Amino acid sequence: MNILINDFVLVFLMLLRISSLFLSAPIFGHRAIPAIIKIFLALVIAYTIFLTMQGNSIPFELSMSNLFVLAINEVLIGLILGFSLNIVFWAVAFAGSLIGITMGLSMAEVFNPATGTSNNIIGEILFLISTMVFFIINGHHYVITSLYYSFQILPVGFINLSGALFEMIIKFGSTVILLAVKIASPFIVIYFLLYVAEGIVARVIPQMQVFFVTQPIHIGFGFFLLIATTPVFVLVVKNLLRDFQAQLLNIIKAMSA
Repeated sequence: MNILINDFVLVFLMLLRISSLFLSAPIFGHRAIPAIIKIFLALVIAYTIFLTMQGNSIPFELSMSNLFVLAINEVLIGLILGFSLNIVFWAVAFAGSLIGITMGLSMAEVFNPATGTSNNIIGEILFLISTMVFFIINGHHYVITSLYYSFQILPVGFINLSGALFEMIIKFGSTVILLAVKIASPFIVIYFLLYVAEGIVARVIPQMQVFFVTQPIHIGFGFFLLIATTPVFVLVVKNLLRDFQAQLLNIIKAMSA
């Protein structure tokens, strides 16, 4: 009976880590997916990992206080992993918002059901493209694979909240703005030159409402650039997602160090 209780608690703690990752990870945390399906999938994965891994045991004596601490640790691990996986998607959405502002579409906002927030329409287009790339490179498979390796490197009950871990998380968070500016930089530079040219024309021909006349040109030229740079954007997002998949392993190792 003691063995069965230990196994039940171990699977429950695994379920907490997996559920918290599904809650914060891209695609899996989408609100369109019913909660019962998420719970069922997390339970199947937790039980499968428990059966495939040998030598699993709870490092502390079972008590309400220890169980509460272990539960908090597992939820925290899952949320950290899910946060790390969302970095690229947040950067792409922010880059699309910057592009939309430069095109003059700052008022054209739509609701994103995946994140529960409103964003620029260009940001939503790029977010959907990055989601498609995520499926193409089997990113959803990698999320499940990373869960399995997280239990190998970081068993249940073990976590090290060191300064190096928080420094790595802050560094990842700061890369959102950096990646967004890098992705949107071609549009920002081109439209900056375009605005300079419009300013010169406005000084030469003051009777002409330059910014009013050229607004449709801004939008049309922006969509032309988006279509022309879509293959490059897909390649950049694919490389970013693969790089962050590799960085996810470093976060897991930092929590176990």
